[in-house]
Amino acid sequence: METPKRHEIIGPASSYYVSQRLRLHYVDWGNEEKRPLMLIHGGRDHARSWDWVARELREDYHVIVPDLRGHGDSAWAIGGHYTINEFVLDIAQLIETLGLSPLTIIGHSLGGAVSLQYAGVYPERVTKLVAIEGLGPPPSMIRDRMNIPAWQQIDQWIREVRGLSSRQPRRYPSIGAAAARMLEENSFLSEEQARHLTVHGVARNEDGTYTWKFDNYIRVFYPQRWDSDERRRLWSRITCATLLVKGAESWASDPAADGRMEAFQRAALVNVENAGHWVHHDQLEQFLAAVCEFLAD
Repeated sequence: METPKRHEIIGPASSYYVSQRLRLHYVDWGNEEKRPLMLIHGGRDHARSWDWVARELREDYHVIVPDLRGHGDSAWAIGGHYTINEFVLDIAQLIETLGLSPLTIIGHSLGGAVSLQYAGVYPERVTKLVAIEGLGPPPSMIRDRMNIPAWQQIDQWIREVRGLSSRQPRRYPSIGAAAARMLEENSFLSEEQARHLTVHGVARNEDGTYTWKFDNYIRVFYPQRWDSDERRRLWSRITCATLLVKGAESWASDPAADGRMEAFQRAALVNVENAGHWVHHDQLEQFLAAVCEFLAD
């Protein structure tokens, strides 16, 4: 029997683990004898959004891709409470459960923030780290938020949560209609990419319509303090080589220009042209070239 070619490999196996009494989902791309690599998606996304990256890297790595709590096929948090430390807890639990440490991690947006936080808490467990726009809100936004009194932030949070409690998730009549909404969100996507992301990102309702799998409560900005100095101290604990990736046309702040990159011991920055916030979707080949060069060093 012939060995299947790289692009002919059938998709990954689905598995589950438990963290904080939640049943959480992840996919495993096989090759357990290879070095472990974890891919962590961003907010309102899911594990299968990494398929294109995983297919290219699975020959050299044992690729594990979780659905964060409240996303994809993972359970929703009771009470709709989602903080970065709880996401970090879930990742720590998965790494411990599967015995993946030390490992390489690639994270996007929220997943990048989770990756950086995990590596700052457990620097000895991460061998290399790639964070795609994972440094959180731009410094200017954090400064503005720090000037808002705590009681006002809590009041805003309460009003947002109460508003979501009466909000019904939008229903789409077809996969195509949901994919069209995906294209509205990110014009860099091809129709093929949008359909793939949608097929794995929606659930079918009893009436035949479709809704996104993520919990709407993840949209709420929890009233926590974003202490810039504290975050820099955490990032300074990361000892592994770190690649920060930014889309040249993204809303995200440039970490070299705003000074955040200085917090890292061993960080490099790649600005990808003609890419927005979803760099690994918008310019897949450029992203893979930069990542493969970084991992090969």
